[in-house]
Amino acid sequence: MRIEFQGAARTVTGSMHILHVGSTRILLDCGFFQGRREEANRRNREFPFDPKSIDAVVLSHAHIDHSGNLPGLVRQGYTGPIFCTPATRDLCQLMLADSAHIQENDASYLNKRLAREKHPPVEPLYTPRDAAAAMERFRVVPYNTSFDVVPNLMAFFVDAGHILGSASVHLTLRENGTTKTLGFTGDIGPPHLPIVRDPVFPGNVEYLISESTYGGTVHPTADTREVLFANDIRRVSGRGGKIIIPAFSVGRTQDIVFAFHQLFDRGELPRLPIYVDSPLAINATEIFKKHPECFDEETFRHVEQHHDPFGLASLHYVRSADASKQLNDRKEPCVIIAASGMCEAGRVLHHLANNVEDARNAVMIVGFQAEHTLGRRLVERNAEVKILGNVYKLKAEIIVHNSFSAHADGNDLLTYIRQFDRKQLQKVFLVHGELARQEKLRSELLTEGTTAVEIPVRGQTFDV
Repeated sequence: MRIEFQGAARTVTGSMHILHVGSTRILLDCGFFQGRREEANRRNREFPFDPKSIDAVVLSHAHIDHSGNLPGLVRQGYTGPIFCTPATRDLCQLMLADSAHIQENDASYLNKRLAREKHPPVEPLYTPRDAAAAMERFRVVPYNTSFDVVPNLMAFFVDAGHILGSASVHLTLRENGTTKTLGFTGDIGPPHLPIVRDPVFPGNVEYLISESTYGGTVHPTADTREVLFANDIRRVSGRGGKIIIPAFSVGRTQDIVFAFHQLFDRGELPRLPIYVDSPLAINATEIFKKHPECFDEETFRHVEQHHDPFGLASLHYVRSADASKQLNDRKEPCVIIAASGMCEAGRVLHHLANNVEDARNAVMIVGFQAEHTLGRRLVERNAEVKILGNVYKLKAEIIVHNSFSAHADGNDLLTYIRQFDRKQLQKVFLVHGELARQEKLRSELLTEGTTAVEIPVRGQTFDV
């Protein structure tokens, strides 16, 4: 078996790894790369392999940096199955259709300028028809249920505790009387994350492909997070400001809403209007309600006591573009939760443009921000930021709450990997992380006795 790393190699986005098993090829994830616009467009448009050569796809979860280029894969000739959990399939149906709509809108906007300059038009990366065609390839498999990926390669999913339906994958190759085992973490969640269950150990393997997003860093505890979060909301609203929260439509938005629900319910935070300005997040929340099999015990208790932890009285779901624009006319303190999580597209851009030059306001960052994204520039507190082609002075307060991240921190990753039998585990491959954090995690793993830890570069292959 040969492992080829073609995405999320020394970077956080664009998850894409290929297993070569004899004459067959299996793709682990097929995500969008996010970064500099020109590079992202090129990498997402041009696969580093022939999509027709792939025999099967195993998908860890629905986030766009893991699933976002599946329609592109199908558009360019892929005809095999896409294996995932039931909740991942339901979320992808929403998210890939939404992504296709964005691709078409972006191409249409760009083509107007190209036409004025007498340049040829560009095509979207894919269309809603391509997204629908990709969904026809999906094959759902529940957690802890073995399935044949291709002949002689068996797999099963376990809960990764990252978002609804997220999975780690255990793969077993049987060939010529020998057996090899490989684990792929996907994205691992921290323990005690709201709503979803804790990560599940997939069993021992000889080789492990592990995410490393927060290698070498430690998140605040859940109790500390709630105190800091409530204090920040009180401080900003007390001075008459708005709180803009860029959040991924799937996972982070529901976690934030759930946190407000708990704080309001316990009387630890005065009620103020909360607007979820993302049609995708609204629809995704409905899918969350359909998959209680993924909930942890705490969420079950809230469902029993309050019936709907995602529909608290102070919450307003904003669907139409006109209603979204009207939020900019509101003068009183409020919370606006809008996609995208890294501030690269969507309605959050308009809210940022209208609010970052007012020092009363705050932008609350609740997830990892990749290099060369607007979100990263906000975290770095650049004096000026470009939004929708215009330059704005950054006067709003920037608040960073990494503890809301759905990714395990460095200690969580070490705890997770410690579960594997070091006598059996021959090599760990670190992906989905920036190099500095990967190197710190590698050093810690080697110190603890892991035999070998690799940090692949894009295009690198390993025979195992």
